[in-house]
Amino acid sequence: MINDALVYPMLAHVLLVFALYGLLTVARAPSVWGIGALKDGSNPWKTIEPRISANLSNQFEWPLFFYVVSLIAIVQGMAGSAILVWLSWLFVGGRIFHSGVQILTTNIRLRGLVFTINFLAVLGMWVCVAFTNVT
Repeated sequence: MINDALVYPMLAHVLLVFALYGLLTVARAPSVWGIGALKDGSNPWKTIEPRISANLSNQFEWPLFFYVVSLIAIVQGMAGSAILVWLSWLFVGGRIFHSGVQILTTNIRLRGLVFTINFLAVLGMWVCVAFTNVT
């Protein structure tokens, strides 16, 4: 049986994506189905819906490298590595924080700083996997 320590952060990210799909569905409901529309027929989520959509798209960009390195670590028997597990949870926490910043604010600088957490966490995972000899 493989060590599943990296599966949990991967699952946490998948759950974030499910939650974002749910939020996007709610945000689009007034425009698509008229559910939750204002009295004048407009969508109360009009300004935030594009940010939710953009954030959801972001979940399929850099996170791809997180999944690949996690799977490589699992196959190589490194999934229980404390540093990899710590970095993977840092990545997931950073993704959640990044989603909040992107959806709830228009602060591009803050969003960039938060993305750096995700970027460095995954880069660190790749360095650990690439330069650790497992025999």
